[in-house]
Amino acid sequence: MTQTSRRTFIASGTAVAAGAVAAGLPLLPAEAATSTYFRHGVASGDPLPGSVILWTRVTPTSSAAPGSGKGAKAAVVWQVATDATFRRIVRHGTFTTSAARDHTVKIDVTGLTAATTYFYRFSYKGRFSPVGRTRTAPAVGADVQRMRLGIVSCANLQAGWFSSYRHLAARDDLDAILHLGDYLYEYGPGEFGYGNKNVDIRPHVPAHETVTLRDYRQRHAQYKQDKDLAALHARHPFINTWDDHETANDTWTEGAENHDETEGDFPVRRAASLKAYDEWMPIRLGGTADLGDATTIFRKFRFGRLIELSLLDLRSYRNAPGEEFSLEIGVTGDPRRVIAGDAQLGWLKNNLSTSPATWNLVGNPVMITPVLVPPLPNLVSDAIGGFAGILPTEGVPYNTDQWDGYAVERKKLTDHIRDNRIKNVVFLTGDIHSGWACDIPVDKGLYPLGGSIATELVTSSVTSNNLDDIVGAPSRSASIVVETAFQVLNRYIKYVNLDDHGYSVLDVTPARVQIDYFVISDRADPRATSARTRSYVVASGTQRVEPSATGIV
Repeated sequence: MTQTSRRTFIASGTAVAAGAVAAGLPLLPAEAATSTYFRHGVASGDPLPGSVILWTRVTPTSSAAPGSGKGAKAAVVWQVATDATFRRIVRHGTFTTSAARDHTVKIDVTGLTAATTYFYRFSYKGRFSPVGRTRTAPAVGADVQRMRLGIVSCANLQAGWFSSYRHLAARDDLDAILHLGDYLYEYGPGEFGYGNKNVDIRPHVPAHETVTLRDYRQRHAQYKQDKDLAALHARHPFINTWDDHETANDTWTEGAENHDETEGDFPVRRAASLKAYDEWMPIRLGGTADLGDATTIFRKFRFGRLIELSLLDLRSYRNAPGEEFSLEIGVTGDPRRVIAGDAQLGWLKNNLSTSPATWNLVGNPVMITPVLVPPLPNLVSDAIGGFAGILPTEGVPYNTDQWDGYAVERKKLTDHIRDNRIKNVVFLTGDIHSGWACDIPVDKGLYPLGGSIATELVTSSVTSNNLDDIVGAPSRSASIVVETAFQVLNRYIKYVNLDDHGYSVLDVTPARVQIDYFVISDRADPRATSARTRSYVVASGTQRVEPSATGIV
């Protein structure tokens, strides 16, 4: 990356991208998601007080398609301004990309002002990219009175349209988007599509399961060309972690449920998926924007004295998934079974112990609340088996792919929170394609007498199938039975919605955290509407989830 003068940049094309931003509002219209050289939109991510990651991909020639390995080096000019018309440019430079990195551009722009909105764009051969908007984090010691995050997970392109992204992109009140994993899916057409008949609303590209580096690059490219996702990326900075489908279903250290020997060595596949992820996402792995220097994704963000956010990786260090152990409670309590690993768990415990922030948020890809299977009708029990990946048996953990399968390591963490009297720990979770609001009990058998040490707020899937989808039942007809049964047996679960798809908005103030759950009308409809259905509040110092009659103002 080299710096270039403003005069040189202006000489390369018009000083203002005509029509890119209207009236200072840079919401990327659907029809503007692609351009001649910039066919995969723009994005920003990992906002810090003085820096942010900017991302795009350039297609210098028609043959330089994603994953092709073709195309010469290309020098892409980038520009950051404090205004949407780019009259007040504060940072600029040139980044040279090539086929070796799939012609992606990723820049860690430094020297920015904290808590400030910026606009950015790229240029190649005088043609501009769409304009993006981003925002830096508040200064570490700032007295921040409010932060607001959009929360999403589990977006399967074959299973529906990304209307949740469109609705979040239309909001002007968000500081960032927290994506908790399953940003994309590895399946080929005909696998895990819409509903129990696996209808492909939009077939995946390539037209087979992703295994190679070429495959993963092409799949990332397809997702980036979704107009709703492109609009959201251009509108707000993302903070991402991965779950399993960025590689393969139920990924663990040495393999995955959705991998077999006919697909080659798993470490080779895993390395390919991580390389493509590093190339195509606006993220720092190992703390840098450089490619290939690290694969560490667990990291920490500070938003003034209000929030410390610890983001976890619960795939790279875990033992085998718990399918073979699902009926053996003793095995899930084996101290050798780990989901976070010693280094990451120690890092998280230290973060929680030393945090000066009012709220300790944990970006947590899979549920940590203990959940036991209640008595269920056989039809519903079979559907839960397809939904959670196990055959559920009454009275045992219903999904050992979650922290329930790693009970000893979970106890180490919850004991640390309890013993050190750490307050205001809120786990923010995705993965399970459903919405939940839970107290995390000190002792689940004594709750509510024993109290709770933290809370968990789980967002639903953007499109991925949930219980009613798998059963093939009308909306709410099957899930309401299961929801009630889960809450009766697990009294610390205050809310569960196993039916709807959508997103959440989290509002944080010194006094409380509030989550609003939004559901979309129909994921098969590209024009689906959105509505708030429930809201829950955690008041500071309580470690309890309570319903709120009103949404975030």
